[in-house]
Amino acid sequence: MQRAGSTFATKDTKTRKTRKPFLDAGVKFYASIGNHDDPNQPSYAPFNMGGEHYYTFTPASLAARPAGTDVRFFMIDTERLDRAELAWIDREMVGSNAVWKIPIFHRPIYTSGRYARPGRQLRTALEPLFVRHGVKVVFSGHEHFYERTKPQQGITYFISGGAGSLRAGDIRRTPLTEKGFDRDYHFMLIEISGDELYFQAISRTGMSIDAGVIHR
Repeated sequence: MQRAGSTFATKDTKTRKTRKPFLDAGVKFYASIGNHDDPNQPSYAPFNMGGEHYYTFTPASLAARPAGTDVRFFMIDTERLDRAELAWIDREMVGSNAVWKIPIFHRPIYTSGRYARPGRQLRTALEPLFVRHGVKVVFSGHEHFYERTKPQQGITYFISGGAGSLRAGDIRRTPLTEKGFDRDYHFMLIEISGDELYFQAISRTGMSIDAGVIHR
């Protein structure tokens, strides 16, 4: 436990230093578990996980919107995915009246990168739930690049892992990719207005890598 405490002390220092302008402005961060994360990460207060490995939330800034324009995020743990978590996803999505149900998790279930094989295993478990509950967009990471897939069973999958070590050439040529970028770091901007989700991926140099809109 002492070692874990030391890890989180270091993480707290780095998080507050690199994200200080956002934290000072009241911006909240919501984390999902990845393969390099400390097992005690859910208890790290700035990540707003509430001590849980998987959880769901609607940001306070969106909760006051009129009915029919609401959004709910489902933060899924793909490191320990089991029957209990799958049942939780199903139950929470059934109980949500959100127009946009948006799953977020670490390991992609569709990818043109090096993790395509384990992605297929996760896909078998997760994709039927997403299709059943009318999911239109999914976000993941793990791969060290940006990818937007062509819609799969009506769902667009994004990979945004551009903060990891650069792996130029890691995206392989497959029919899956609508847009890919692996030459530099990047970040994404997302805006939801009613039945439309606008997205933009921007490189470290400020270049617009990809942009568009998804209709619910």
